[in-house]
Amino acid sequence: MSSAEGSEPYALACRQLRETIDRLGLDGDFYNRLRAPVRALEVALPIRMDSGEVKTFRGWRVQHCLARGPAKGGLRYHPEVTLDEVKALSMWMTWKTAVVNVPFGGAKGGVACDPKEMSRDELERLTRRYTSAVLPILGPETDIPAPDVNTNEQVMAWIMDTYSANKGYTVPSVVTGKPIQLGGSRGRREATARGCLFAVLETLGILGISIDSCTVAVVGFGNVGYWAARLLGEAGAKIVAVADSKGGIYNPAGLDVEAVARTKRETSTVAEYPDGERLPSDAVYEVDCDILVPAALGGQINSRNASRIKARIIAEGANGPTTREADEILGDAGTFVIPDILANAGGVTVSYFEWVQGLQAYFWSEQEVNAKLKTHMGAAFHEVYALAEREKVDIRTAAYMLAVTRVAEALELRGLFP
Repeated sequence: MSSAEGSEPYALACRQLRETIDRLGLDGDFYNRLRAPVRALEVALPIRMDSGEVKTFRGWRVQHCLARGPAKGGLRYHPEVTLDEVKALSMWMTWKTAVVNVPFGGAKGGVACDPKEMSRDELERLTRRYTSAVLPILGPETDIPAPDVNTNEQVMAWIMDTYSANKGYTVPSVVTGKPIQLGGSRGRREATARGCLFAVLETLGILGISIDSCTVAVVGFGNVGYWAARLLGEAGAKIVAVADSKGGIYNPAGLDVEAVARTKRETSTVAEYPDGERLPSDAVYEVDCDILVPAALGGQINSRNASRIKARIIAEGANGPTTREADEILGDAGTFVIPDILANAGGVTVSYFEWVQGLQAYFWSEQEVNAKLKTHMGAAFHEVYALAEREKVDIRTAAYMLAVTRVAEALELRGLFP
């Protein structure tokens, strides 16, 4: 996130919390209790590379708040991940789980590495070493990791196996987002994007717009971006632009999402797709479209490009994609921003479903999972929207008000120990 705008992730998260607590009129002690994570573990991870060299990576696992249940949050592998970022993401996870009213607190993990430069064996060794290092604070009743940037079902399988090997028996519910063959939930892989779709559909209903008339641009073409493009297209929208870290492609007549995905698999970038205009990645934010889905890293919508964004609706598939300054610009322009803690909460909602299924050893059909997700997302959206209308605030502010209220109520009811 752009430090030039004074929006380093953790500082931004704390400022959002401070403003929300002031708006709610809560005691200042709630800010002091909620600004700092209850636990932050930093670990050194020496790994033998395929070359025989031993490299030491840095990793973190942060648990922000446990008032509403076990800590829940993803694990990301990225060369620029920092403790500051992981702390912010863990706080945002607390608000996300509270907005959709699932019984979790917030957590996040990260390892500073470049997985694109590592072999599968190196990634497995790194994952197992990381799991062993943070093992004392993991568990199905304490902290449950999930996939995030550059991690996937296979990484979750390695975490589950390492944890289970240390316990001496299989513990499927220690992670979510794992393969179905190991106790994963049907519908989990696309859940974040499907939740985003449901939030967009609710927004279009409020605005009186048909999805069949909408054009969409998606920035970031990993799991969330790909599924967002595919699901929005299947729902009737026209996907006109997509981008990944190496470039973007734009075609106002529409893109074939599956063909774009094949291009990315074959060339490592969507920008090689032949049927459209090639653009720099950041230019895709500014293309002419109705719905923009930022599904890349944080801070990419900022004061430098916000005024040039033409989309009427922004559905934040990524965490923290919009800086504070950009939020103000978009608000003045009348852009309807569905904030990250609501728009991309489908992933943690279905992670909750997976956790429940694993604890019960009883699994649901994909239709059941999707129907329950639609119900959860719809209820959360309308609670947030009703609060925004009642308090005359924007959707992001309302989402934070709802989330912080629920967490503060849990803290108050539990009291202090000792």
